[in-house]
Amino acid sequence: MKFLDEAKIHVTSGDGGNGCVSFRRQKNIPFGGPDGGDGGGGGDVVAVCEDALNTLIDFRYQQHFKAKRGDNGSGRDRTGADGEDVLLKVPVGTQILADDGNIPIADLTALGQRVVLAKGGDGGFGNTHYKSSTNQAPRRADPGRSGEQRWLWLRLKLIADAGMVGMPNAGKSTLLAAVTRARPKIAAYPFTTLHPNLGVVQVDEDEFVLADIPGLIEGASAGAGLGSRFLGHVERCRVLLHLVDGTDGDVIAAYRNVRRELRAYGAGLEEKPEIVALNKCDALSSEETESKRAALAGVSGQTVLTISGVAKTGVKGMLRAVLAAINERADAGRRKSQAYVP
Repeated sequence: MKFLDEAKIHVTSGDGGNGCVSFRRQKNIPFGGPDGGDGGGGGDVVAVCEDALNTLIDFRYQQHFKAKRGDNGSGRDRTGADGEDVLLKVPVGTQILADDGNIPIADLTALGQRVVLAKGGDGGFGNTHYKSSTNQAPRRADPGRSGEQRWLWLRLKLIADAGMVGMPNAGKSTLLAAVTRARPKIAAYPFTTLHPNLGVVQVDEDEFVLADIPGLIEGASAGAGLGSRFLGHVERCRVLLHLVDGTDGDVIAAYRNVRRELRAYGAGLEEKPEIVALNKCDALSSEETESKRAALAGVSGQTVLTISGVAKTGVKGMLRAVLAAINERADAGRRKSQAYVP
């Protein structure tokens, strides 16, 4: 299935049905009176989070969605049937934005979560609604109200526990394939990964979701390379796994470039807990590995792990460190929510 994380759609809710002007004509009832029913309500356009979806590709081939109109009312006080709703099935993590792409309308982050994007019009009143002691034969019935219509942007931000960031060709896809059942494209040239990939990592008795984000280069936040489009997918991650290519001539510059782009993008990415790992150490001598590890530790201010995604050396310890950071962040979030007293 092709990956698509942004789509523009047009939604139109159903119009309400018209009210009815009718008078009762029945045997043995000489003074029947009005019996016109109300019109039915128009259908809504509703977005709902569905499982097993991780792309907005369905909205590339259909952009217009229109709900059904409500039926008209009829005699004998019969109300028209409501119009059928239209359900838009979207992945968990979908944001819904206004036509300008900036004003948020909804953020769907849980399975089964629903939001009405366009509400159907109300049905018109039939003449029964207007009868009174002074108006015993009203001939008034209202038309149904028009539905709503609007353009909307759908923007997907994948929900993962940890997100891998790094320069192109840092070995992110290789590591994802080594620790999960995901099968991303792997090749010996930059920008092999053109869209995010997800995989479930099993660590001892626990598991977490790991996201592989396309490589960042200097100026990515301003549109260079693949730009900042995919950085939104790590906004929801609890922990960042920063891979640095050990075969790079200047690992410090590589690390600083990625950190600079995270800072420029904003949205709190630079404040997320970070695990730094020097990758491809199987291609380095022990002296080179230690020298580059020490250099990275000095610039990052934390312990740097040495791993090899191909040889799978050091990977188990790194995954345990990532899981520990995820659990610590989750516990901190729970403590914060419990401490809050409205």
